[in-house]
Amino acid sequence: MNKLRFIDLFAGIGGFRLGLESLGMECVYTSEWNKRAQEVYKMNFNETPDGDITKVKESDIPAHDILCGGFPCQAFSVAGKRLGFKDTRGTLFFDVARIVAHHQPSVVFLENVKNFLTHDSGRTIQTVKATLEDLGYHVDFKVLRSSDYGVPQARERVFIIGVKNGHSNFIFPEAIAAKRVVDDILLDLSAREFKQLQIKRDDMFFYKDEKAVLNLRSPLQIGKINKGGQGERIYSRFAAGITLSAYGGGAAAKTGAYKVGRRVRKLHPVECLRMQGFPDNFKMGSSIVNTYQQLGNSVSVPVIKAVGQEILNQVFLEEQLKAS
Repeated sequence: MNKLRFIDLFAGIGGFRLGLESLGMECVYTSEWNKRAQEVYKMNFNETPDGDITKVKESDIPAHDILCGGFPCQAFSVAGKRLGFKDTRGTLFFDVARIVAHHQPSVVFLENVKNFLTHDSGRTIQTVKATLEDLGYHVDFKVLRSSDYGVPQARERVFIIGVKNGHSNFIFPEAIAAKRVVDDILLDLSAREFKQLQIKRDDMFFYKDEKAVLNLRSPLQIGKINKGGQGERIYSRFAAGITLSAYGGGAAAKTGAYKVGRRVRKLHPVECLRMQGFPDNFKMGSSIVNTYQQLGNSVSVPVIKAVGQEILNQVFLEEQLKAS
């Protein structure tokens, strides 16, 4: 089989690329509008992604076998009844659709937040599905949880697979048997590093044993800070962690708070890399705030790899067998 070519739209810092390149695929084009994310991308892949995809002509994008993208969730402004390509105008999914229409890749591989399935009373996902079907694709989608694929983060995201001229359902990867917990990815921090991440509050208290874990793949809240709002919940390190967040406030904003020994702290940036399945030597910018945000926006690399392996097995290897 020739090396499969893919493009990475709304690329962020390259989670899709890491996952698919680990399977031997070749990235031939990337697009990411955020300047800080572009800088991190260049640090790691030695190339700067194109900027605003709405200004890129589809004919200027190289031919590819797989189109990847974690496109933003936007409401479709057109109130039409067709539920198809025309209804996507004015959204960034329109740019995905026009590139698909021009290049007709074998597979469309998309990711979004779990709530995408109920966004705009379900009309958003139905329009995406109908649009890809109009363009000749069989579409399947499923919510996958990162903690089912080797990283200790209960991150749930919907993955959408469109197969060109596909006649059978795409089977998403099964959860792996091994279970990792937050304790498995913690660094042995120096006293100074720990102090920088430590949370000291008079209104912090615990109400559950940190080892009373029933489900390793889900977070276990064992205490709270203040009223226990977003960024104010304390979790056990002996279970999966909460979803890394690009936004939100609170004492433990973006990473969550974990009890480590007798103290409570946020996660270190390298621990956040591990939570998303990035290698420890992945280069990040100098701003910790930007690093937390970029990792909170990223995909989990092992999930991308697991889905990518099924794409290889079910689409391209099957096509090769039919042709032989």
